Amino acid sequence: MPDAVAHHAALDRRLIAAARGIRVLALSSWPARVQRDFLDAALAGRLVLPRVAYPRHDFAEARHELDAIAAAADPAHPLGAYLVDSARQWAVAAQMLESLGTAAAGAHARALYGDPDDPLPGGDLTARDAARHFIGIADELDRALLAPAEQVEISATALQLWLQAELDGFFGGRIVQVELDPELIAKAAAGAYRIRLRAGAAYSDYDRHQLLQHEALVHSLTALNGREQPVLGSLAMSSPRITAVQEGLATFAEQITGNIDIERLKRIGLRIEAVALAQGGADFVEVYRYFLDAGQTAAESFASAQRVFRGVPVEGGSAFTKDTVYLRGLVDVHTFFRRALAAGRLRLCRLLFAGKMTLEDVERFEPLFDDGTLVPPHWLPPWVARANGLAGMLAFSLFANRIRLDRLAPAG
Repeated sequence: MPDAVAHHAALDRRLIAAARGIRVLALSSWPARVQRDFLDAALAGRLVLPRVAYPRHDFAEARHELDAIAAAADPAHPLGAYLVDSARQWAVAAQMLESLGTAAAGAHARALYGDPDDPLPGGDLTARDAARHFIGIADELDRALLAPAEQVEISATALQLWLQAELDGFFGGRIVQVELDPELIAKAAAGAYRIRLRAGAAYSDYDRHQLLQHEALVHSLTALNGREQPVLGSLAMSSPRITAVQEGLATFAEQITGNIDIERLKRIGLRIEAVALAQGGADFVEVYRYFLDAGQTAAESFASAQRVFRGVPVEGGSAFTKDTVYLRGLVDVHTFFRRALAAGRLRLCRLLFAGKMTLEDVERFEPLFDDGTLVPPHWLPPWVARANGLAGMLAFSLFANRIRLDRLAPAG
């Protein structure tokens, strides 16, 4: 192993140890009892701000180690540049967890995930512009056009059995376990070896396929592939710096497999708008009502509002901005895939699944894949593995985007 690789591999092992306890979502999420108390009060006609007490965290030792790792890494080396960026972002995440329940947590969240008004690549549009676009189209859709299968509810137990069978077939055995979790507020959460579903929740047929593509065949799969890396084991970790690409790639997987529906895009859009509302001063109850007015159930409205106020004051003025990355990440990933095809480098799209990394990482790492320092992905989603099909879809997208809709005669 070359000296530079060995040096950075040792730093990476230190990074894994230092960042292990910095679990942003786990440490900032609310107990399920907060939801039960709020919804019970709402049913009785009382909408009151939820009370959330966060434990105090001290990551001073971890932050000191992360600073030392960043200082020892060589930013001119692909592995060093990755480690410098990763260590700095983990340090910001640690500061956010140390300030849970205060407006400072919202400021750190913006540093990690961005804002609703951040520009999308290649133009002047923002994530909030995209959010309003999808919300508007969803609201104009003729509900009579929906097929019966689009309106059937699926129980969490039925989804668990189906998803487990799909994953056992894909991996050739029980590698990823699907579990029901009564304490989970989100509909699903994925790790390398476990996917949790909210017990008692109702899912749609679109949810079923979205969870397979999004949670299992991106989030879990990239974690599993990252664990196969002999040099850079941190590629299995959900570092804050890879959130936009991970969520963008997972949402792109839904889109390119035909499993994203307009209601899903509307939900993402509503969350982005809700983040902006909270930053503008709306409190938890006002944001909860915003989701109710948009057609969500009481339970889903609470879950959506909780995502916005995770770790920040419920009185308004700041927000946990992670949900702003979905549309920005989707556009980034879609653009990356199209550019890779146009440049004859579609291989990069496969290498993106070798662990959890940014789009810049995979381009910097290409020589390291070539020389064997990094290993290619062991697992690939079917839509990526079928290169001809992927190239066909991207080729059409490249051409279709050259057509100017504003120069066409109106439909009808």
